Amino acid sequence: MKITDILSLLGGLALFLHGMQMMSSGLEAAAGNRMKSILEKLTSNRLLGVLVGAVITAVIQSSSATTVMVVGFVNSGMMNLRQAVWIIMGANIGTTITGQLIALDVGVLAPLLAFLGIAPMVFMKNPKVHHIGSILAGLGILFIGMDMMSAAMEPLRDSQTFINLVSTFSNPLVGILTGAIFTAIIQSSSASVGILQALAMSGVVTLPTAVYVLFGQNIGTCITAVLAAIGTSRNAKRTTVIHLSFNIIGTIIFTIACMSTPLTRFVANLTPDNAAAQIANMHTLFNVVTTLLLLPVGGHLVNLAMHILPDRKEEKEEGMHLQYLKPITVDKDRSIAIGTSAIYLNQIRSELHRMLGKARGNIDLAFQAVLEVKPELLEKAEETETYIDYLNKEISQYISKVIAHETNETDSAAVSAYFKITGNIERIGDHAVNICEYSTMMEKKGIHFSEGAKDELREMRDVCLEALDTLAADADVSQGWLSSMEKLEQRIDDMTAEFRQNQLDRMKSGSCSDEACILFSELLTDFERIGDHALNIAQERTAAAR
Repeated sequence: MKITDILSLLGGLALFLHGMQMMSSGLEAAAGNRMKSILEKLTSNRLLGVLVGAVITAVIQSSSATTVMVVGFVNSGMMNLRQAVWIIMGANIGTTITGQLIALDVGVLAPLLAFLGIAPMVFMKNPKVHHIGSILAGLGILFIGMDMMSAAMEPLRDSQTFINLVSTFSNPLVGILTGAIFTAIIQSSSASVGILQALAMSGVVTLPTAVYVLFGQNIGTCITAVLAAIGTSRNAKRTTVIHLSFNIIGTIIFTIACMSTPLTRFVANLTPDNAAAQIANMHTLFNVVTTLLLLPVGGHLVNLAMHILPDRKEEKEEGMHLQYLKPITVDKDRSIAIGTSAIYLNQIRSELHRMLGKARGNIDLAFQAVLEVKPELLEKAEETETYIDYLNKEISQYISKVIAHETNETDSAAVSAYFKITGNIERIGDHAVNICEYSTMMEKKGIHFSEGAKDELREMRDVCLEALDTLAADADVSQGWLSSMEKLEQRIDDMTAEFRQNQLDRMKSGSCSDEACILFSELLTDFERIGDHALNIAQERTAAAR
């Protein structure tokens, strides 16, 4: 190969990878939230799970991205392992679409596709048009890069050294290791299979030579999910074991089949004049057949993963910590990595839910302290409030980093809403401590509330807990749900006005002291503010769900 051929090869590879990235980014930006919704509402039906996994992966052109999303959902408890296994099987089928597109040999249309995509991106400002343009331009650039790579590698057909090197790929172990390592490095089986197809189109490799490399590429693509599972829950790690197990079992089955049967020759004869199609067909056959074989025993893959990573008695985490948030992965263009937006949103939601639970606990504790005049509970409330402040700070910083890198406008709006939610939860925690502190004053000054005032305190406690439980419930966020929260907040306002008047009446009748009346009035102010912040959270949660 000449220097110009090497430069052309590198340029073609750059265009191929950039085109794939553009296409994936555009697809996810246009349909990212829809994908998340489909996965979240997934039932335990195995066929539906496989179908959803295949369709979503075909849309975003990356089984790694789908598997990373699944790892995130399992880590947060939104999906169990048995649901995850069907998604992973489907993802392996969906990822073959890129190879089939390349095999269709539509490269002659590549310049037109690139132009049709770039033109609206340059001359139009509509974000949705930009997403569609990115998809078309990416597809066109991908094929242009493919043609450049194929042309650049044609001289290798006459290189005896390279022929000798490639001939070693026919050794199953060498071929599998080569495919696995190369794919693990570039973290995309679609890209590595595309490069293998480029070699085949140039006449450098044939299907019998490339088949074991192809099987290894299916194993290498698991590296992205393995990296995503670092620092996650036990079940999330088991998800990556299932992904690895699927591809390793498939590789063993197909390696034996290719060595002992004429399978390779049969697939090659299907499209004898199209080397790229031969590789694409074997890739599709590998994933479809492996899925069909393992579909009836998918539960055993779960059991295998649980055997490899058994339950263990986890050490209790000391001190304040984040349970769900994990480091942010960004692409080279400093945007959120493909397939991870849904995970970050879910992690933030889970951490906010945990924070809200602590605020709820403090509300309950605060009313108990006042009703039973137990100032000793204040110390526990302050400890929890310190934890809530810590979570507010960490979640806010995390959200700031996500906003800085997030390019999807819908997800950006959701993250901004979560930023406001964390501040409102922190304020609810502050009011809980305020209420708890009143118990100290009551004991110090000998202040006692009448039975009527205590009944009203119990009503206040119950409606506060009802509001927070409604916020924490895993319900469909809709306008109807928001209306129910608005009614709860109005109920709190009405109760505040009513109880304030009742307290004045008790003071006039002499059944309540002046100091008790002032203290009760301050408590009512905290009660009303809790309702305001609960409604703010509901409004932001509704905005985030749009």
